[in-house]
Amino acid sequence: MTADIRVYRDAGLLTHTESLRSVYVDAFCAPPWNEDEARATEFTSRLPANVRRTGFTAATAVSDGDVMGFATAWTTPAPFPADRCHPQAAVGLGHDRTADWLCGAREIDELAVRPTTRGSGLAARLLEAVTEDAPDGRAWLLTSVRNGRAMAFYRRQGWTQATHPSPGGNGIVVFLGPRHPARSLAPLPL
Repeated sequence: MTADIRVYRDAGLLTHTESLRSVYVDAFCAPPWNEDEARATEFTSRLPANVRRTGFTAATAVSDGDVMGFATAWTTPAPFPADRCHPQAAVGLGHDRTADWLCGAREIDELAVRPTTRGSGLAARLLEAVTEDAPDGRAWLLTSVRNGRAMAFYRRQGWTQATHPSPGGNGIVVFLGPRHPARSLAPLPL
């Protein structure tokens, strides 16, 4: 698939809000995520605040005028956030590693592509677009253990799993980007 990757660092992304919502629905309202469309609405309702975050970076993949995928990211503040899935990440890493490894790093919030583009390399291009200038190479993200495909994708892109839920457990995992200086310090699974 041929798509132009466009990077945004401001509210210019908001001109694509409806297209981003459509991609979100295509990507996350089907298995294995099975989210309802209210989550897509929640995502788009957060966008105006997100574009004002420190270090905000987003990328869209556009083909023939249609948005086929997107990624959003920003700099994780200190103290570490206590909303959404952040508390699970903090428990998995512990206070010191959370502060040292994640605060001040580029946090990937969302990465989504239309199912028709999977396997085309589009998601990898979007991920690289929002992390290529991460401070000191420090980029990280959370994903769910229930999506083995996503976890395998991040590993193929050189990301390192830094938290390891119990075998068969539910929850989220933290991945450190391929240029994150703490990658070699990440604990191996038991």
